[in-house]
Formats: sequence, structure tokens, C-alpha cells
Amino acid sequence: MNFALRALLEVQETTLLAVRAAGRLFRRPSYVPEMISQMDVIGVGSLTIILLTGFFTGGVLALQTYPTLKYYGAQDQTGRLVATALVRELGPVLSGLMVAGRVASAIAAELGSMVVSQQIDAMRALGTDPVRKLVAPRLVALLITLPLLTLIADAIGIGGGWVVSTQFFDIGSGSFMAAVWDGLTTDDIIGGFVKTAAFALIIGTVACHKGLNTEGGTVGVGRSTTSAVVATSILIIVADYFITRGLQLIFGLPAG
Repeated sequence: MNFALRALLEVQETTLLAVRAAGRLFRRPSYVPEMISQMDVIGVGSLTIILLTGFFTGGVLALQTYPTLKYYGAQDQTGRLVATALVRELGPVLSGLMVAGRVASAIAAELGSMVVSQQIDAMRALGTDPVRKLVAPRLVALLITLPLLTLIADAIGIGGGWVVSTQFFDIGSGSFMAAVWDGLTTDDIIGGFVKTAAFALIIGTVACHKGLNTEGGTVGVGRSTTSAVVATSILIIVADYFITRGLQLIFGLPAG
């Protein structure tokens, strides 16, 4: 089977898994405790890396852009550039990649281990739907927690840019924050949430699909974990381009 056909089948199976999970989400039992548990694992567990990533990304943006802006006499717009870059692009994408690296691998490994130890078969034999019990709660948890994590990353990133700008480049705190508020728009915030929702679906469906289709024992679990991280990371970057282009057309932003 050639690569293009295999990739197309993977997309089809992953999409069908997401549709089945959404269709069975509102049936009883709803597994609310499992959803809350997954929110804790995904959201609270990823908070540290999100805080570090956001803060230092904002600081690096300020460090790299201030000299160029100063050359053109626009150094007072450093806050605007940091905030716009974070909210529109870097916040959603970096948060998605960080969560993908941590969560996609964990989901694929957990479900893959359940497959090779025949726990999934046992669930089916007892009349429990694995998609409703295992996939749906993880998708819901990701859809709720990833946008919140991205919002935290944006805020902390702006804080990192503020620290660098005020401590190293003598930009006034009021001037920096005024530029931040002047640069942010509702469209930017909505676009960031749209991206993170799409990234959450990608991470959840791909990781669950890879885990549930594990073959080859414990070695297969390792392969599923690796392929889940690689696939989600690539899909996030590819989806980011198309979502950005779509948002430009919807909001009427200049696109060339």
C-alpha cells in the first residue's frame, strides 16, 4: 500500500473515531468522573511546561524584536508585537505542540497497553463501549483544557515580554501595556480559540486512534506512542496554516 493511500485511510479512520466519540458522548453512562480526572491529568499536569514555554517565548520575542523596532523608531510598539505574535500564532501553536508531546504520548501508551493486555476486549465482552469510556472523556478534557492553557500561555508570555522590555530596554510599564491593549483585537482572541479547539481534536483523536490500533505487544506500544507524537505535531503545524488562511478570509484581514 503506497504512502498516500495509507495516509488517506488513517485520516478516514481518525475522523470516524472522532464522529463516533461525539455521537456517543451524550448517551448514558456519561463517565463524568473520568472527564474530570482527564482534565486534571491534561490541564494541571501540563501547567508547568505551559508557564515556562509562555514566559520565555514572550521574553525572546521582546529580545529579538526590540533592536529592529528601535532601528525604525518604533520601539514603543514592542508590547503590541509581542502580544499579537503570541495571541495569533505562537501561543496556540506552542501550547498545542507542548501538550501533544506530553499528552498524546501518554494517551497512546495507556490505550496501547490496554489493547495488548486485552483489557479493551474485556470491556467489550462486559458490554462497555471503549469509545464512550476512553475516547470521549479525553476529547472533552482536551477541548476544555487546551484553550485555557493557551490563554495562560498568552498572558504569561506577555508578562515575559513586559519583564524583558522594562528591565533591559527601559520601556515604561504603562507604555508597554498600552501597546499590548492597542494591538489586541477580538478577532485575534477568537482566532486563537479556534486554533486551540482544532489542535485539541487533532491531539485527542490521533492519540486515541494510534493507541487503540496498537499491534505487536509491548514493542507495538512504543511504536504507537512515537507515531502519535510525530503525527499530532505535523498535523498541528499543517492545520495551523490552513486555519490561519481561513481566518484571514473570514475576518477580512490582509492576506497578500
